[in-house]
Amino acid sequence: MQTHAGETGIIPVVGYAYPWDVIGDPTFVERVRGLGVSKVAIAAAYHSARAATPLHPEHRIVDARSAALYRPVREEAWDGSRLVPASATWVAAEDPFREAARIVADAGIEVAAWIVLTHSTRLGEANPDLAVRNCFDELYPYALCPRTEEVRRYAVTLAAEAVRDTPCSTVILEACGQLGFTHGGHHEKSDGAYDAATQQLLSICCCPTCREDWSSRGLDPDAAVAALRGATGAESTGAESTGAEATGTEVPATVLDTILASRHAAADELRHRVIEAVREAAPGAVEIALHTQPDPWATGPNPGLTATAADDVDVVIGPCWPTTGASVDTGRRLAEAAAGRAVAAAYVTALPPATDDAFRDHLDALVAAGIGELHLYHLGLAGADRHHLLADAAKVPTTAATRTGSRP
Repeated sequence: MQTHAGETGIIPVVGYAYPWDVIGDPTFVERVRGLGVSKVAIAAAYHSARAATPLHPEHRIVDARSAALYRPVREEAWDGSRLVPASATWVAAEDPFREAARIVADAGIEVAAWIVLTHSTRLGEANPDLAVRNCFDELYPYALCPRTEEVRRYAVTLAAEAVRDTPCSTVILEACGQLGFTHGGHHEKSDGAYDAATQQLLSICCCPTCREDWSSRGLDPDAAVAALRGATGAESTGAESTGAEATGTEVPATVLDTILASRHAAADELRHRVIEAVREAAPGAVEIALHTQPDPWATGPNPGLTATAADDVDVVIGPCWPTTGASVDTGRRLAEAAAGRAVAAAYVTALPPATDDAFRDHLDALVAAGIGELHLYHLGLAGADRHHLLADAAKVPTTAATRTGSRP
């Protein structure tokens, strides 16, 4: 059943966690219950991470060395596929997600399966022909290209395997589309080097499969790639800025429109097939939520909202971590785009740099902007000094705007 903001007078809150936050910590469930969150989203398939565990009684850090499926990797499910997820050997459980989900569900708390689809450096490095390439033919190994059929089959199987035989009522899809230039990788040295316009251009996938689709839509791929390269400032020297301003070069609007249509079509196809697989594998999962954002050109864990995405899911979740007016505007635009079709949710964090004096005001502003659900990061990463912020998120009252923004 889809969550309806306003039924209790308090905005529903989904708290995020990793399997290792739950397993081995007998206090996790009561701590979560005390916070008042409506549901716990547990990672069922996730990218690499080095995660602090400040409240766990048995460890203080978990090194998830690669993207992994937090379920048994069954040979029969992946037979014949080049893309096979790693097992989560760093968790002391044979079936980490299911075990963690069962602990939470048995305590009477709803569980969401949090699934990251196209983000895997391990698989991109092993299969570079299936990863995103920019207009300089530079590989983004962390980003599997959703235009390729093998990547779509991988995502479909990953999602189905993540949820089978588990007590989840909701499935949350992250990276259900294309990742781009921005990536918080090891020792990242690209921050601030390019303006937003250039990052957008460098996020366009120019792999052979994408170029083939452009061609089928009447676009000359070679000319398009040359225009993209020129607009990044590649042909200038000593320019003070990057992007189109650096050279006076602009990519023709018709080229950009075709490229965006191709990207959105790939995202739509991926989403349709993943949702179909999830509903078949987990008929008890009655709600589908999608990490996205209102900027149609956005890439990454929250790819740009396509024209039909809000019709296919129950909840759309926008990134609103910074406690700024820009985040509130993201929430407002998402609520407007999804109005009458899906609940608009805000992905917020209680971790630094969030502060006591800004966090609650930020949540209130998001709700006033039309947000009907809060997705809270993170139940395991936040230490004791941050738990009052987590609790604050579960006390935000609804407004008339959030009630009218929900799907009936």
